[in-house]
Amino acid sequence: MADAPSHPQRPLPRRGIERLDLMLLCAEALDLNGGEAMVWLSEEMGFTDLLPNRVELWKRRCSNPLRRTTRRELPSPAETDALIRILNALSDRLYPMLRSLLSAAEPPQLSAQRWQLFESRLGELLRERFNLRRGGVQRLLDPEQGPSLSRELIQAMAFSAGPGGFERLKASLMDPVV
Repeated sequence: MADAPSHPQRPLPRRGIERLDLMLLCAEALDLNGGEAMVWLSEEMGFTDLLPNRVELWKRRCSNPLRRTTRRELPSPAETDALIRILNALSDRLYPMLRSLLSAAEPPQLSAQRWQLFESRLGELLRERFNLRRGGVQRLLDPEQGPSLSRELIQAMAFSAGPGGFERLKASLMDPVV
C-alpha cells in the first residue's frame, strides 16, 4: 500500500500529446543530433523497458494526430512520463540556446537571425514528418501565426528546464485549454 501513488496516473489528453511531440520536434530543430540524444537519454535514464529503441520511441511520438504517419494507440501514462522526462533533460541541455532565443537583452538583429534559423529547421521537420493538411500544422507553418506558436513552444521548453520542470511541464500538458 505504501508503494501506491498518491494520485492515479491519468493519460495525457490529445492536445498534451500534440504539444509534447512538438516540443520534442523543437529540440530536434535546435540540436541537429536531437533524435540521437533522445535515444541516448532514454537509455541513460533507465527507460529501456518503456522505450527500448528508436523505433519504439518513434511509435510513441506518432500517437500525435498531427503527424503524417499516426497511430491510434495512445502512449501509457508511464510512457508519456518518460517522454516528458527526456524533454526535461533536453531542455536542461539546450537551456543556453533557449535563453538566447527568448532574451530581450540580445541585439535584435542577432535574435532575428537565431529565430530565422530555428524556424527554418522546424519548418523543414514539420514538412517532412507532419500532415500538411492539418490545421495545427498549417498554423505552425503560417508566416503570420507560426512565429508566435514557435515562441510558445520554446517558452514551454524553457519553463520545463531545471528542478521541478517535470511537474510544471506535466501540469501544463494536462491542461486542456493550453
